[in-house]
Amino acid sequence: MSTATSLNLRALLKAAVTRSGMDTPARVVSGLTDSAKALCVAAAAQAQPSAAHLYIVPTDADLEQACADVGFFLAAMEGLTADATDRAVLPFPSHEVDPYRGLAPHIGVTSVRARALYAIARGTARVVVASAAALLPRVTAPERMLAASLDLRPGQDIAPADLAELLVDAGFTREDPADEHGEFAGRGGIVDIFPAGEAHPVRLEFVGDTIETLRTYDPSTQRSIAPLDQIAIVPLRDVLSSADRRATLFDYLARAKQARIIVSERDEVEANATKLVEQILNSYNEAVGRNERPLPPSELVADWDLVAARLAHATQLAQLGLDDDASVSQSPGPPVPQSLPQRAVRCQPVAEFRGRFKDWVREVQSLRDAGDATLFVAATAGRAERTIELLKEYDVFAIPVERAEDARYAAVLVAVGGLSRGFRLPDAGLQIFAEADVFEEERRAPERRRSATKAFLSDLRDLKVADFVVHVDHGIGMFVGLKQIGIGDGMQEFLELRYSGEDKLFVPVERLDLVQKYTGATRPPLDRLGGTSWERAKSRVKKAMRDMAEELLKLYAARKAVPGHAFSADSHWQQEFEDAFEYELTVDQKSAIADIKRDMESPTPMDRLLCGDVGYGKTEVAMRASFKAVMDGKQVAFLAPTTVLAFQH
Repeated sequence: MSTATSLNLRALLKAAVTRSGMDTPARVVSGLTDSAKALCVAAAAQAQPSAAHLYIVPTDADLEQACADVGFFLAAMEGLTADATDRAVLPFPSHEVDPYRGLAPHIGVTSVRARALYAIARGTARVVVASAAALLPRVTAPERMLAASLDLRPGQDIAPADLAELLVDAGFTREDPADEHGEFAGRGGIVDIFPAGEAHPVRLEFVGDTIETLRTYDPSTQRSIAPLDQIAIVPLRDVLSSADRRATLFDYLARAKQARIIVSERDEVEANATKLVEQILNSYNEAVGRNERPLPPSELVADWDLVAARLAHATQLAQLGLDDDASVSQSPGPPVPQSLPQRAVRCQPVAEFRGRFKDWVREVQSLRDAGDATLFVAATAGRAERTIELLKEYDVFAIPVERAEDARYAAVLVAVGGLSRGFRLPDAGLQIFAEADVFEEERRAPERRRSATKAFLSDLRDLKVADFVVHVDHGIGMFVGLKQIGIGDGMQEFLELRYSGEDKLFVPVERLDLVQKYTGATRPPLDRLGGTSWERAKSRVKKAMRDMAEELLKLYAARKAVPGHAFSADSHWQQEFEDAFEYELTVDQKSAIADIKRDMESPTPMDRLLCGDVGYGKTEVAMRASFKAVMDGKQVAFLAPTTVLAFQH
């Protein structure tokens, strides 16, 4: 985000906050939509830049969007880059697993929690967005979390052996090559680290005990990508050892110079939190009834009275007005201070036009005639430019928000950013429209781009004892449960699997990616560890694949000899179409698009198969190729497996 954009948006948003009364101290602020709440939180963070703000939302489903909206407004008000925003606004999800059902939370979730705790302890977190259920699990003490963390930069002195010990303490495992999150490898004067949540691993080159260079690299090719000036190594878990659960999230907040707690829909937050407490107690009692000896709930989760006491002193944000007495009497703990009033902000959601562009134009013209300002937030620069062009066709003057000199003449100011929904602030004379409010399609982040809150949730969380599972190397086994085993000076949790002949396999919870739940229709026989049944099954599949490959080679040779249509090079329309996509392309997507376009522009018939898991951006590649074909006067047939997917595409 440019400085000019920041200055103009900051002025616009700060004026809106002031004129609508959001900046007036109050214990309850009502009338706000979800995205308007995000503006309120961002304004509070902007007003107190040295404070840590804990923003509590009812569920994990609310977490990702709340983070994105708060991040957009804070970046707009302070001119933050994308990286700076990611460091300032952090999610704090719940574990989303029952501690008494034999499964530990996935490393991706615990690493996100650890990153937020570390940022609070270091004083770098501006806003931490937590779900109600995330408040309860007990965590490692702040001093222990800081001791297991370190910042690395060129010129720093640290022996590779000492670095390896610190990485193991932080939960990393030694694997060569380090091609999965949470792994590291050391070879001579080189140490590779793949931090959780990072897109690429990092390679450190040493001269003696001094770090000479830091750079990201591609684990598949081992080629360098870009140099780095520093990297923070944060533990992969919020509980570094089973015995170290002395602290809660609020102990971390107590270390901050200033701390403020803001709660969205407090009654829903309390209902979700108390529901989790009841579930944990029931699960504990069931475990005791099975003659197990589990840790008592008091050692795993915080006392509810402690949490309720903190919520009682928090600033409350609500969409509807709250009854004065009810908001105090229904919660245990100290009473809410009565010195601060309730404040109702006049705020409404904007109409959702969903492709009815002419209707939106009429709305914009009506707002302009009334003297109100309209801000349109596009998800991409391409969409912003196209919207300005479309409005021009209807004689509506729209400009990028950074053109301050023309702002007073414009009916619509256009910004670029990620905002879920728009809202109206009548007292401020401001209407904010998000792209999803105006255009028919709603941009949803593909699976790979979702926040770590959901991206790492394992399909194994519903696994029950005696369910069948498949290990990529050892075949079909039966899930027995979780087992803690002493490793070095600490305890580590393993997935215990039983195989034929009572053989047992212990899989570290960090490597759940090697295991998936068996989904066959019949009861399968168990494989034997070290046996040949699984290898024979894999050999049969490999032979079938070789036979198919031989047939395909013959087919490809025949197709190669047939002439085809050579498509024209990309036009400016192609570029405009591609700019309208919201998300930055991955390295693999860029490579696939370049290969496909090269094939299309060749006179040889294209015969290319693009493979990728669900949500990894295949449609974005296919749409670019389809558009290129249409621009050359060709028809495109796009096949989808279901009617629903056909409509979506």
